Amino acid sequence: MWDPASYLRYGDERSRPFVDLLARVAAERPRTVVDLGCGPGHLTATLSTRWPAARVVGLDSSAEMIAAATSGDPAGGGVGCGGTGCGGVEFALADARDWTPGPDVDVLVCNAVLQWVPGHDELLLRWARELPAGAWLAVQVPGNFDAPSHRALREVAELARWRHLADLLRAEPVSDAAGYADLLTGADCAVDAWETTYVHLLPATSGGTDHPVLSWMAGTALRPFRAALGGSGRDWADFRAALAERLARAYPARHGLVQFPFRRVFFVARTGTRRSGAAQ
Repeated sequence: MWDPASYLRYGDERSRPFVDLLARVAAERPRTVVDLGCGPGHLTATLSTRWPAARVVGLDSSAEMIAAATSGDPAGGGVGCGGTGCGGVEFALADARDWTPGPDVDVLVCNAVLQWVPGHDELLLRWARELPAGAWLAVQVPGNFDAPSHRALREVAELARWRHLADLLRAEPVSDAAGYADLLTGADCAVDAWETTYVHLLPATSGGTDHPVLSWMAGTALRPFRAALGGSGRDWADFRAALAERLARAYPARHGLVQFPFRRVFFVARTGTRRSGAAQ
């Protein structure tokens, strides 16, 4: 279960890759723009502002996220309505693994989603075939799975007490920028691929509150572990404490801030254009 409020705790930091990704999409008059894995919808709303003549659709597999998007509560990411159509944006439940683009989808955005989808290379190739020629496919995935935060998580989950959680640990679930560029150029796409490491400066905590990297992870990587441990109680509290201890060593506070480097992988592909020589 996704918690929109937890996810949005570091909303500015999580939003920046979306903005940087969309800056490389040069579509002028798209008919339909889809934000697949839209979360609480606050970023989807910016697509309607950029392309006011387009039909903008936000899709997510989490009922909690779609409810937040349509709630009208800005604290939860809502964009100001009580239904599925919000300020020029439509929201609906959909799973990326099953979704198929319609013939008028000229921009498909998939931001921080595919790391959760095993075997998503095949999904990308299918989308490249199914999108109309000249459509834009814009994707960002976290590339931090070998970061100290994830190494600490693996260390805790491999302790004898929590070894039953080992199946929740994931090997590197994403490729690098070169890998995605190779995949999609082979599918007749013109590709722009790059990587960025953001150094997030998170306010240090005190008075017994959570380490900021633990708070960050609570909104994403820790969700399956929390669910497996019941979401409350002694096991979950002890798991968090063991992880917090390691995170405090890996990410010490300096000048009241914790430096949290975060690598991300981006690629923007334009379909059916490579052999024709069309420029991005």
